Amino acid sequence: MHCPFCSHRDTRVVDSREVDGQAAIRRRRECVACGRRFTTYEKVDEIPITVVKRDGRTESFQPDKLLKGLLRACTKRDVPLSHLEALVAGIETKLRRELAYEVTSEQLGNLVLERLQDVDLVAYVRFASVYRQFENVEEFKVELEELTKEGIR
Repeated sequence: MHCPFCSHRDTRVVDSREVDGQAAIRRRRECVACGRRFTTYEKVDEIPITVVKRDGRTESFQPDKLLKGLLRACTKRDVPLSHLEALVAGIETKLRRELAYEVTSEQLGNLVLERLQDVDLVAYVRFASVYRQFENVEEFKVELEELTKEGIR
């Protein structure tokens, strides 16, 4: 680390503290040559998650886009925003833990449906209808019958 004042190469760390809930580390440094102190921040540079769409296109995983889809599915439902934000964060955490830096939209949709089923069934069916591209009432019936077989009401 070069001193920002005299450009000397040697500095020492005087103090280190976690910042932003462990997302970054703040380091107080002192230049060995001039004795002046300065602060640096270290942050983990995360590898982006890529989503492979049905048509083969790829795009980066966008938690906000997923949250918007969930908000649409939960329209006029009593589902707190904090639940949906936690759901999205949980999915992103799961993907990062499993080192899944490339995921298909189908895999992502299944992760959402697994979790949404425990949050709100109406929102689950709404999300499933878009995600699975229901084209008629019969497909809704089949999905509802599957839920009934699983003992979910």
